[in-house]
Amino acid sequence: MSSSILGLRTTVYKVGDLARAKVWYGEAFQVEPYFDEPFYVGFNVTGYELGLLPEEGAAGAKTANVLSYWGVEDVEGSVQRLLALGAAAHEKPANVGGDIVVASVKDPWGNVIGLIHNPGFKLP
Repeated sequence: MSSSILGLRTTVYKVGDLARAKVWYGEAFQVEPYFDEPFYVGFNVTGYELGLLPEEGAAGAKTANVLSYWGVEDVEGSVQRLLALGAAAHEKPANVGGDIVVASVKDPWGNVIGLIHNPGFKLP
């Protein structure tokens, strides 16, 4: 049975200051946006879409109900780099089985950014 789901394509973060977030995410992910409009900023992060949407009205309480994990080679080093850019600690690096390590931080707008090192995961 083949799945009609093709895989993750886009992770979108809502931000209160789109111009500032564009700069922050550009530094955090070390990429420039390929799409830059007042209603949406899109980054291509090694074939995956990271999108920024302006948050309408006052920022609500953001939850960590859904996590997207961005693959990294060094979770601890990546966490430290994001913290130096102004992210806040969320979940400390933890081994979750085998060689898999995860952690998360919150961006300056309260969005959770998950990080994962999973050497066993291979794209099709």
